[in-house]
Amino acid sequence: MNDMASISAEIPQYDLLVVGAGPAGLAAATRAAGLGLSTALIDEQPAPGGQIYRAVGSTPVQDRNILGADYWHGLELLEPFARSGARYLSSATVWSINRLEPQADGQPAGFEVAYSVSQGGEEPQASLLHCRHIILATGAQERPFPIPGWTLPGVITAGAGQILLKTSGVVPEGRTVLAGGGPLLYLLAYQYLNAGVKLDAILETTASSQWLQALPHAWSFLRSPYLGKGLTLMRAVRKAVPIVSGVTALEALAGENGQLAEVRYTAGGQSRSMAVDQLLLHQGVVPNTNLSRAVGAEHAWNDLQDCWEPVVDAWGATSVPQLSIAGDGAGIAGAMAAEHRGRIAAVHVATALGRIDAAARDREAAPHQAALARATRGREFLEVLYRPPAQFRRPVGDTIVCRCEEATAEQVRHAARIGCQGPNQMKAFLRCGMGPCQGRFCGLTVTELIADEQQRHPRDVGYYRLRFPTKPVTLGEIATLPQTPASREAVVRFKK
Repeated sequence: MNDMASISAEIPQYDLLVVGAGPAGLAAATRAAGLGLSTALIDEQPAPGGQIYRAVGSTPVQDRNILGADYWHGLELLEPFARSGARYLSSATVWSINRLEPQADGQPAGFEVAYSVSQGGEEPQASLLHCRHIILATGAQERPFPIPGWTLPGVITAGAGQILLKTSGVVPEGRTVLAGGGPLLYLLAYQYLNAGVKLDAILETTASSQWLQALPHAWSFLRSPYLGKGLTLMRAVRKAVPIVSGVTALEALAGENGQLAEVRYTAGGQSRSMAVDQLLLHQGVVPNTNLSRAVGAEHAWNDLQDCWEPVVDAWGATSVPQLSIAGDGAGIAGAMAAEHRGRIAAVHVATALGRIDAAARDREAAPHQAALARATRGREFLEVLYRPPAQFRRPVGDTIVCRCEEATAEQVRHAARIGCQGPNQMKAFLRCGMGPCQGRFCGLTVTELIADEQQRHPRDVGYYRLRFPTKPVTLGEIATLPQTPASREAVVRFKK
C-alpha cells in the first residue's frame, strides 16, 4: 500500500455525514442510522439541540413552564439519537468540503470534509472524514436588523437573548425593551415573563396593513397548529407588557459611557424616546446558506420571505449530486417541519445509496410527508403578516451594514450609484462580506441596498461568491491535516 492509500485508510469513512444537530439533523441522523447507513453527525455546539432546542439536555432552567412544552419536545429527539449508533462530533466546525475523485468503476466517491474541534479551551484540532453523501441541516439565522445604534453594547438580537436563557439561565435586569416583529419576539417575551422578567415595552414594527394582506391566507392558518399556541402566547404578553404598534423608525442611542441608554422610535407619525438598559431586536429568521453556497448548490430568491434559499426537491436533494438539505436551512418552516424534513431526506439518501428501494422509500416517507403538510399549514399567513418592512431591511445614512468592516448604508448605496453591480464587486469597494462572519450579517442587506439603488430585483443582483474555508481557521489547524489531494486543494484555495 502506498503512502497516499495508507493516509486515506486512516481517515474515517461514512455513508452519510449530517451537518447540524438541530431537529432536522437529529431526526435525519437517527433515521439514517436505523436504515443501516454508517452515519456521523457533526455540530458546532457542545451538545445537540440546535437553536430551537439548545441545551435541552443540560439547561439550568428546570421549571418547564418557563421555556414551554415545545422546547422540551427536543428531549424526545435526543434519546433515539443516542441509541441510533450514529457517531456524534460536538464542538466541531466544518470549514471545507471537497469532492473526492471518482472511484475506479466511475462511481462517485463522495466528499472529503475538513473540520476543527475545539474543547476545553485548547487550540482547535483539524481533522478529515470521507462520506458518500451529505445532509446539511444548518438551520436558520436571524435576519439582519440594521438600525442606527444596533452595534452598541446593550443591543442584542432576541435569538441571542434566548440562547442566554436556555444555556445559562441568564435574563435581563433593568429597563428592557423588545423591538421588531415575528413569532420569536413574542415567544421570548412570554418566556421572560414566565421567568419573572419585567419588560418595559414591545415596539412592534408590523404595519396594520399587513394584517389585511395576510387575510387571504387566514383559512389555512385557522386550521394550523399555530393558532391555539399563538393566541395563548399573545394574550399573556399583551396583558403584561405595553405594546407600541405601528413603529416605523427605530434608533438606539448611547449614553456618556458609550453603552445603550435610550431608544428613539416613531409611531403614529410622532417621534418618542425612552430610557433603556437592554434592547432586543428581531425581524424574523432566514436560512443559513453559507455552507450550501460554498458547496455550489443552486439558490433562489424567495419573494415572500425576502431572502435566499437553496433550491431543493421534495426529498431535500439539491443541484449538487450527493448533497441534500433538510430543515430551515432549505426554507423557513419551523421546528416540527424541520424534524420531518430530516427524516424524509434520510430515507431518500438510503435509497440513493442502495439500502432500500424506491417503494420502501415511499412507504417510509409517507407518514412524515403527511406530518410535514400539517406542520406547514398556515405558514403563508405568518410570512405575509410578519414580512419585515422595507425601511428595516434597506437602511440609509450612517447605519452600519457590515459589522465586521464597519461599512455604512450610505457607503454601500454610493458604491451602487457609481456602478458597483453586485455584492462580489462590493468586496473590492468596501470589503463587505470579507470579515469573520463571511457575510452572514450583511449579505442580505447589501443585496437589497444595491437592488434599491439600481431599481433591480434582488435575484438579479445576486449574493457573495463563497469559498472555503467558510469559518475562520488558522494555518496551524491546516498544517495538522493529513495530506490528501482534496486537502492540498483546500490549502491552495486558502492561500489564494
